[in-house]
Formats: sequence, structure tokens, C-alpha cells
Amino acid sequence: MLGFIVRRLLATIPVMGVVALFVFLMLHLSPGDPATVIAGDYASPADIERIRAKLGLDQPLHIQFGTWVWSLLQGDLGISIFSNLPVTQLIGQRLEPTLLLALTTLIITVVVAVPMGVIAAWKAGTWIDRSIMIFAVVGFSIPVFVLGYILIYFVSLKLGLLPVQGYRPISEGFFPFLRSITLPALTLSVIYIALIARITRASMLEVLDEDYVRTARAKGQLEWKVLIVHALRNAAVPIVTIIGIGIALLIGGVVVTESVYNIPGLGRLVLDAILKRDYPIIQGLILMFSFVYILINLAIDILYTLIDPRIRY
Repeated sequence: MLGFIVRRLLATIPVMGVVALFVFLMLHLSPGDPATVIAGDYASPADIERIRAKLGLDQPLHIQFGTWVWSLLQGDLGISIFSNLPVTQLIGQRLEPTLLLALTTLIITVVVAVPMGVIAAWKAGTWIDRSIMIFAVVGFSIPVFVLGYILIYFVSLKLGLLPVQGYRPISEGFFPFLRSITLPALTLSVIYIALIARITRASMLEVLDEDYVRTARAKGQLEWKVLIVHALRNAAVPIVTIIGIGIALLIGGVVVTESVYNIPGLGRLVLDAILKRDYPIIQGLILMFSFVYILINLAIDILYTLIDPRIRY
């Protein structure tokens, strides 16, 4: 197992290299010039050229790429073009809201979706199963930003139960933090609840027809024990896989959700950087998200061996 983990971590090096090259070329070859944006509408061509020289944008692409990679190897993600602050500092300032929003969403999703899928499979063909599947179809079809505005209208404006927008850090108290994070997390979790519930139901239906499940029932095992111990554990591999994919997809959902609820997290930072064409921030964030995605895949592979001892690498 340790050798497998080491090999996977070493394999991330060429992957991250390809990602870095792709991100660099995608941003630098796309239309638009950050020097022109910084200079403003009334700048002269000479002013724009001075800004380009200051930012190093007048250098050939291979030199710009080499300089950037050398800085990355030293742990330097660069300096923001507009705020003139280190990218690592900007990411550190915005990390807590995004991390806690994603964690809260993940907890809500797993706690709700897995039992829903198990119950739907257990009651397959009944009104309970059909109701859960209808919810799954509707939840998977509604865009995140539309659901966000619907929840804001009813939960916040009409009922006044939760704040409309904003974020309260956990350092100000757990309950103020919980009030500010609940509605965004619910908004973001609905689509993943729908997805994971459907996968859980499909996996459980396959397992519930197996001989060892019928044998467990014939021996007089309690139904909840049959479902959880015998069926769910053997159906867990595809469920864990889709949960891991859902964590990776949270990145896109966080950008939209933070914009709707005005949460100062990494999603808002990404959006602002794209609108301003702030290359260092965009590159640093994409590299960070890519590395997190690779670590998630590694964690899923390790969980496979814990869930099913037959799986070996």
C-alpha cells in the first residue's frame, strides 16, 4: 500500500507539468491583453508597452513559461497584477469560506443522499422509490443559481429564517457561522444529493439480488443489518467513486454559489480574476484545484482497498 501511494504521488509530477503547460498556453494565447486593461482606455501605446515590459509579457512565451515554472518550484505562485499582492496570500485569505462551504455541502450530501438511495432500493417500485427518483430528476435538472435565488426568496425573504447573503467566519461563533453557511450549502448540495442517491439506488439494487443477501435474510438477520452490513458495504465502491467525483465537481458549483450568496471565497476570487484577466491568480488557482483533484483520486483508490479487501494494487 505504501509503495502504491508513493508511486501515485510521483505520478502527479508529470500530470501537474502537463496541467501547468496547458493552463499557461490557454491563458496567454486567448484574446485580450492585461496590459491594456491595466493601462485604461486613455493610455498611449507607449504606456501599454511599459506595462507589458514590467509584467514580462513582452518576452517570448517559452521564456515566460520557464520563469513561471521556476517560481512555482520555489513555492511562489506570483504576484497579482491588479492587487499587487502575492497569490498565495490572496488564496490564504479566501480559503476558509470555500473549504468550509465544500465540507458542509459534502456532509449534508452524504448524510442525506446515501440513506435516500438505500431506502429507494429497499422500497423499489413503491411510491417511496418513485418519490425519491422524482426528487433526484428535478434536483439534477435545476441550475444551482436558479435554486439559490428560489431558496433566498422563500427561506430568507418570505420566512426570514436565514440571512440572504454574506459569510460569518467560524471564529465569530459556531451558530453565526452555521446560519450564514446553511443556505449556500443546501443550494449546492441538492444536485449532488440527486446524483449520489441515484447511483446508490442502482448499486443497491444489484447487490440486493445476490445470494448472500438472501442467505442473510433466511438466517433471520434484522433488515437494517442486511441493508447496511451486507448490502451497502458491497455496493460501496461505485458510491465512493461518485462521491469523489462530486467533490471535484464542487469546484464549479462553489464559483456560482459564492457569487449568488456574496461569499468571499475562492470561487469569487476565480471569477474576479477571470474578468480582470489576472493571469497569476488564475494559474495558481487552477493548479491548486488540479492538485486537490489528484489527491481526491488517490484517497478514493485507498478507500477501495479498505471497503473491498479483494482489491489490490
